[in-house]
Order: sequence, then C-alpha cells, then structure tokens
Amino acid sequence: MSQLDQLKQYTTIVADTGDFQAMKAFAPQDATTNPSLILKAVQKDEYKPLLENVVKANAGKSTEQIIDRLLIAFGLEILKLIPGRVSTETDARLSFDTEGTVAKGRELIRLYEEAGIKRERVLIKIASTWEGIRAAEILEKEGIHCNLTLLFSLPQAIACAEAQVQLISPFVGRIYDWYKKSTGQEYAGADDPGVQSVKAVYNYYRKFGYATEVMGASFRNTSQIVELAGCDLLTISPELLQKLADADAPVERKLSRDAAQAADIERISLDEKAFRLALNADAMATEKLAEGIRLFAADAVKLDKIVEALR
Repeated sequence: MSQLDQLKQYTTIVADTGDFQAMKAFAPQDATTNPSLILKAVQKDEYKPLLENVVKANAGKSTEQIIDRLLIAFGLEILKLIPGRVSTETDARLSFDTEGTVAKGRELIRLYEEAGIKRERVLIKIASTWEGIRAAEILEKEGIHCNLTLLFSLPQAIACAEAQVQLISPFVGRIYDWYKKSTGQEYAGADDPGVQSVKAVYNYYRKFGYATEVMGASFRNTSQIVELAGCDLLTISPELLQKLADADAPVERKLSRDAAQAADIERISLDEKAFRLALNADAMATEKLAEGIRLFAADAVKLDKIVEALR
C-alpha cells in the first residue's frame, strides 16, 4: 500500500493547487487555492481559455469583480473533481480590514450560491491577523465557513479556536524555512520546528475540546507530512502527493485525540492586547505572517494586471 493510501486511513487529504487537472489522479477529499497558485495556473496554456472567458463574460465589470469571478470559476472546476470543500482566498490586501474581509467573504459566497454551490462546500480563506480572525468570527455566525491561513503560532491558533472558525492552516514548510535560515541547521522528522508547531496546535485543540479543524499546510518534503499522520487534514501539493503515491514505507499515526487529552498542557487566555504581544514576541511568526501577506498581495497585483491587459 502506498504512503498516500496509508495516510488516508488517518487523515483527510487535500490537494493544494490551482491546477485542477493535476489533482485528478490523487482523489483528494478537499482542495485549497491561494493567490499565488491561481496566478501560476492562469499563466499555463491550458487555463488561458478559462481566464479569457471570464474576462469576456464580465466585460463591463471592474477588475476586482472580474477577479472574484475568476476565483469562483476555478473553484467551480475544482468542485467537479472533489467530493468535499474548496478553499477560496480573500484578497491579501484586506488582511488588516475586518469590514472589507467580511464584505469580500459574503460576496464570494453569493457568487458560489448563484452558481448553484451550497456554502457548506466552500471555505473562505483569510489571513490569521487579529482583524482577519474577527472577520471570520462574523462570517461563521452567518454560516459562512472560514479557513484561517498564514498561521505560524499557537496564539494565532488559540484566537481562531475562540472565534469558532471552521478550520486553520498552520504553515509547516515556512516555519521550517525560517528556522533553517536563522540557525543554519537542517531539520527532519519529529525535530522539524514546523512539525512541532502543528503538533502543539493539534494537541491544544483536542485537549480543550475545540471543534476547529487543523489542516497542516505548506510542506517541503514527505517526511513532514508523514510525521503529521493523524492530523485532521493535510493539504499537499501535486508534486508531494505523487511522491507519497510512489512510496510504500510504513506510515504510523503520530497524532491522536486520546494522546492529546492525556497531555499536560496549560490553557492560555488571549484578548487583543495579549494576542498582539504574544505574536510580536515570536519573531518567526511575526516575520512569516508579514512576509506571507506581502507575497500574496504582490501576486494579487500581478493577477490584476493580467486581467486588465485582457480587458
């Protein structure tokens, strides 16, 4: 049995790509996208007709409105291939704008519902800033489920759980990148700081009975993925899905609700001031959150320009 098939016994597998053609072979339950993945996809020849059709069909609309419909067009194609949910990201330039994020989340859901997709099949992706978490709290109360992304620390995860968001995406690979660069060390298996971060979040949630789902994301190698077997969900690129499908080494469950509930973990209380102070005290989380927002915002600008050039 392949490592991918073994992993599916413990964990829900999610395809991390905007390339819906590439996900067919791996039969994932869910799929996630982000601005960088969509930007990469629309520059491929096979997706240019989809891009051109969306721009042409919405000729009288603003660039922002066309981008929203482009995101939905990708989401609709992805939903034809998976039984579960698709994550569609809000504009990273709204990361510190609670009202703007709420408005964008409502608009994306409206467009999905207009296309005949029930909101239960969509997760609105939002950056795990204080403002983003507050926006998600509002949307969740309206039955609009959210995926809080760019999550690098336990304080971010706790604030998300307290806001009763549906799902979080802690970024394993980017945490690993930061520590490797700052220490000059190579990390593997259980010693990987990204793996340790997700384990800490998972154990905290299951210890204290939070319903929020934990979806490990942003992997650099299959070792990180295998080390998180048992996590609620793992979102994996097509390249790493292929490596897991080609390997047959044993995969053991590493995370479980029972082990988490038996763990000695202290409960943490966070208001806005405590959240900001705790996040600021974590240099890695502060830097990677800021960098992630900058990079996604830059790719959103590039996508705007591609659309504007076709109008």
